[in-house]
Amino acid sequence: MPKRSFVKFTFLKVDSAWRRLTADERAEHKRELAAALHAFGDEHFLRTYSLVGTRGDTDMLVRTSSRSLDAIHELHVLLNQSGLMRFADISHSYLAMTKPSVYSDEPTPLEPRPGGERRYLIVYPMWKKREWYALPPEERMRIMRSHIEVGRRYGSIDINTAYSFGLDDQEFVVSFDADEPGEFLDLVQELRGTESSAYTLSETPIFTCISASPERALNALDGEALALATTTPWET
Repeated sequence: MPKRSFVKFTFLKVDSAWRRLTADERAEHKRELAAALHAFGDEHFLRTYSLVGTRGDTDMLVRTSSRSLDAIHELHVLLNQSGLMRFADISHSYLAMTKPSVYSDEPTPLEPRPGGERRYLIVYPMWKKREWYALPPEERMRIMRSHIEVGRRYGSIDINTAYSFGLDDQEFVVSFDADEPGEFLDLVQELRGTESSAYTLSETPIFTCISASPERALNALDGEALALATTTPWET
């Protein structure tokens, strides 16, 4: 069996009371949390994003992946001990795992493209209708290959599908790396007309996230704008 990794999407919402602390207190809280995130990122996959201005119910995303669920657990225990988390809640949380797509075991498999460092991440939980699972495997394959071919026409967008069956409430967590949100809008609008869309039960809430280093994402919580950079977020 191919090795799998756990994937965790943790969305944080900061209480306005935190912004009324002194600048020194806020700076210390941000340094503490950034250090914990970097320490995890030294050994495992970690990316951070700002949602300030894109959603009203959450401010920041911590996206992690590891072969060890215990490592993800230990990071979140550490985060919960931090000063900033005394003023923040986890507004949304999604756990999933990576695995090979069942739709790639054909003579001409549709292999997923490797993800790159893009400016934006759009992510959402997803459920299929029960009728989907009642279809014969070859029928699901036919429908999904048509669906995937639409996505292939948007070559600048990278998709990552993680699986949550039995691990969390949703069935999938789908994330898209993109540089142009408008292209993603066009992709989703076109996918609404595909046959596979009729078998989707739910794909909300949808989160539009701006890629940023831990420091920049934390600074955005109390007023520092994420100016568009000519370098990738991880070079700042």
